[in-house]
Amino acid sequence: MTRVASLYLPQLAIERLRRLEQPTEPLEHVTAGPRFAPPVDDDPGACSVPRGGGWRPGARWARDGVLRHKPIEAEIDALPAHQRPSMREMGRRSEAAQHPFRAMPADEGGGSVSTPAIGWRRLWGRPTILISRTGQRDIVTSACPVALELGLRPGMAAAHARALVTELDVRDAEPDADRAWLDRLALHAVAHWTPTASVSGEDGLWLDLTGTTHLFGGEQRFCRRLLRFLERLGFTASIAIAGTPGAAHALARYGGEAVRLLPSGKETEALADFPLAALRLEPEALQGAARFGLERIADLYPMPRGPLARRLGLRAVQRLDQARGIVAEPLVPMVPFEAPRVERRLLEPIGTAEAIIQVILDLVDDLVIMLQQRSLGLRTAHLACLIVDGSDQHIAIGTARATREPIHLKRMLSMRVERIDPGLGIEAMTLTAARVEALTVQTIEAGLGRDERPPDVAPLVDQLTGRIEPDRPFRLTSHESDVPERAVRRIGPLAKPLGWPRWRRPVRMLRHPEPLVHVVALMPDHPPRRFTWRGKAYRVVAGDGPERIHGEWWRSREELWAVRDYFRVEAEDGGRFWLFRRGDGVDEQTGNLSWFMHGIFG
Repeated sequence: MTRVASLYLPQLAIERLRRLEQPTEPLEHVTAGPRFAPPVDDDPGACSVPRGGGWRPGARWARDGVLRHKPIEAEIDALPAHQRPSMREMGRRSEAAQHPFRAMPADEGGGSVSTPAIGWRRLWGRPTILISRTGQRDIVTSACPVALELGLRPGMAAAHARALVTELDVRDAEPDADRAWLDRLALHAVAHWTPTASVSGEDGLWLDLTGTTHLFGGEQRFCRRLLRFLERLGFTASIAIAGTPGAAHALARYGGEAVRLLPSGKETEALADFPLAALRLEPEALQGAARFGLERIADLYPMPRGPLARRLGLRAVQRLDQARGIVAEPLVPMVPFEAPRVERRLLEPIGTAEAIIQVILDLVDDLVIMLQQRSLGLRTAHLACLIVDGSDQHIAIGTARATREPIHLKRMLSMRVERIDPGLGIEAMTLTAARVEALTVQTIEAGLGRDERPPDVAPLVDQLTGRIEPDRPFRLTSHESDVPERAVRRIGPLAKPLGWPRWRRPVRMLRHPEPLVHVVALMPDHPPRRFTWRGKAYRVVAGDGPERIHGEWWRSREELWAVRDYFRVEAEDGGRFWLFRRGDGVDEQTGNLSWFMHGIFG
């Protein structure tokens, strides 16, 4: 069941500026004018109060009576900070303070999520709007809550806004900085919340929460924690979770709640009363809907698709189906790592092998510099050639070990130039390191004339891979299994095998056991005397066995009683084979007594 969350940041641009310009000192010091912190009296000296009680000499206001306590304290608070009496003169060293954790809100739990407690009027001083140049006019792109209370709205002309509000703080919008902040938030989401996160427009994110919310205690708790996290950063947000991205987007912006959870399959009923703008329609489609009297999403449900597409466009029909879950809407995930990539655009198309190799050499040099700067080594490289007619050609290479040796990479790419069909000519070439690994500097020990290190066979493996199929060079290693065909697996050419069991096994193991016919054998523990394999009859002159192997009952029920008896036999022509019989020759459940060839010795 797909679950998608839409995170909406309505005041992203304004709050990002507020976060950058937020003063480091407490808010009271900013709003009440300059104040000076009273000096801390860490050494008040010897106490002059005798044991058994009594007032200290400096506490005159307390000696006059308890009734005068509050008026005198109010007079002291009215004095400037630098004229107030010190703690020693007031008869105490410190003030009473609240418990540091008593008033701190929890990161999760019940209660409504509110905006930060910092007052907009006190922090900004006056209403603030952001404007951007559109054609010949300045348009308001964002407004703070104070400006919204005064009637200013995004999309309004800046001149009109200045006429309505005299003391208006007008600033230029920074959409690139806002998008960069959203990208950073998406990368944080990929690293901490969900593997799939995508930027949604200019004011939000999409989070694919399918199968991840149980790690945070459920969807409700995850939403609370996310909003508390953004609140500590100084951002106001709302979040909605639904079965489709379109429904989550509409609920987060038009649901009217900070957290909205919608069960999958309820999108049609939940979106019925929302305006058409919740479907992310184009302005032309919204204007056309207004002309036809369509205001809510529910007005589109009974309409036939043909007239609806003719009036509002195919995009409107697609958005409606995506929000209701009829048509899938894929999310473009944020990739945390940008693969190293270099490109060459040619002044004239090229088509000869010499010219293509020369461009490849230049691309490799540029890519190696980029890999060195990022301390990376290449494992897979992809070369794309753009042809004049719009088609493209692709070749790829892989290395057995991470490397950034330019000579080696150039040789491997040059070996595959013959696979490129230049056609009418190549006008652009791109080299991308699709797979990389960390490659740092290694310390080489001095051998004093003796070099006992084994030679590096990685370049040889790469050369062989370039001449044959990429997956042909491999090694075999043992695997924990009693069944022979499962006890051997392929590994990389440079991987270290785990070792081999002491049981004698044939050099060549057939991929699948092949049946034998015309088998003559003395039951139950003797090898066969003659058999026919692949149409040729064999007469056995010597044999050894049996080696009994039981089936792996934990894998399937068919292997619960399965038994194989293996024999090593030698034929008259000198061939040595490894064959087995199904069943132990006593119990029918162990096998049907059929014979199979499984391997060849020598």
